[in-house]
Amino acid sequence: MEGTSLKEKRQVIKSIIERLKNRFNISIAEVGCQDALRRAEIGLALVSNETVCLEKVMGKVVNFIEMDGRVQIINIDKEIY
Repeated sequence: MEGTSLKEKRQVIKSIIERLKNRFNISIAEVGCQDALRRAEIGLALVSNETVCLEKVMGKVVNFIEMDGRVQIINIDKEIY
């Protein structure tokens, strides 16, 4: 993530989070690295009775984030219950 201040970083992350909430109706928040200038950790939750549906939406969420030129996904941890 490019940025010169934590304020700028938070604006970018907040923008991405709000757009994801609106587009995919998911629960999402910044959950770590709040004080790191070039890193962010975002957690999200999806609920469905079908794993295929979860995987499909998660794929769309990841693609949406990847299309934003301001950030780069470094790691994804998934848990399905």
